[in-house]
Amino acid sequence: MNFVVETSARHVHVTQETLEVLFGAGYQLTKKKDLSQPGQFATNEKVTIVGPKKEMIASILGPCRSANQVEISLTEARTLGIAAPIRESGDIAGSGACKLVGPCGEVELTEGVIAAMRHIHTTPEDAEKLGVKDKDIVSVKVDTKGRNLTFGDVVVRVSEKYATAMHIDTDEANAAGCSGTVYGEIVK
Repeated sequence: MNFVVETSARHVHVTQETLEVLFGAGYQLTKKKDLSQPGQFATNEKVTIVGPKKEMIASILGPCRSANQVEISLTEARTLGIAAPIRESGDIAGSGACKLVGPCGEVELTEGVIAAMRHIHTTPEDAEKLGVKDKDIVSVKVDTKGRNLTFGDVVVRVSEKYATAMHIDTDEANAAGCSGTVYGEIVK
């Protein structure tokens, strides 16, 4: 069974409290477009990620979350001067620090900056077809023109709330020459 492999560019998840510091009291995210995962969306809002060396603009993804999280590639982490460990989304304890700057204010994050571990979101039904279970670590072969690549250390995340798709960051997508719609296949 093949599945879509999507490139996840740098982005930020914020709490409602942080959103209001950055954009003003009572501010609400405005949807730009839906993402492949149900209920998740890209917003029109952007913030500046400030590291010790440089700064970069990043989009906020919605909806608001219970914790702030900044997801960047390892190349971006080096450019910004931030020590961003490779982690699963939500595993931010002791991770990298940065400042977020919005039009109305700024927030110092003492942790929350990660390079997201490559992962497959899948439904329980598709997990069964794929022969995997939640938290399995697998390898995924991606066929691209001239840059076929097998990614190791891919964590499987199973939930009825997911749509089946693999997420890689921009460094990984560039290494595999991903362009347009790309499919992956679990290899044993």
